[in-house]
Amino acid sequence: MNGPRLERRDAAGLKDIRPQLLDVYAEIYADRLGEEFHSVARFDERLGWNTEVPGFAAVVAYLDDVPVGYAYGCTLQPGTRWWNGLRTAVPKGATEETGSRTFALSELMVVERVRGTGLAGQIHDELLRGRPEERVTLLVERDHPKVRALYEAWGYEWFGEVLPFPDAPPYDAMILRRQV
Repeated sequence: MNGPRLERRDAAGLKDIRPQLLDVYAEIYADRLGEEFHSVARFDERLGWNTEVPGFAAVVAYLDDVPVGYAYGCTLQPGTRWWNGLRTAVPKGATEETGSRTFALSELMVVERVRGTGLAGQIHDELLRGRPEERVTLLVERDHPKVRALYEAWGYEWFGEVLPFPDAPPYDAMILRRQV
């Protein structure tokens, strides 16, 4: 087995591998696919929304030419729905988006066999490399404290509680301030 290969992709570059990305998602969320919010169809819908937003980028990790993880996101635009489900009071202006202020990391996932190898961090760092936004935001399920702790170790700070969709579980919004 060769070491992981990271490949940057834009929205057009996802078309040929989208089925493989859905397979990775289905493997990771196998125990939750019966929940409407976590179904492959709903995930594919959310992925599609992201690819239509300016600033979309993805990084896919391969082992032996098979995707084993990926991350993607986009630049939050003025009027974004990203903050609509925010349930926590935040400072005035904290959720105002300009189309260049915040990169939203929508998904970061790696399959079980590569967890604990540092690959998630490599994917994350490659996705953010060269990005111009001053901050990055992501949502982590409140029931996943180990994942939240990993993001905190990478410099993310808690921002507030979010319910992004009516049928979604509660999430913690986190922010990483960047030097650009």
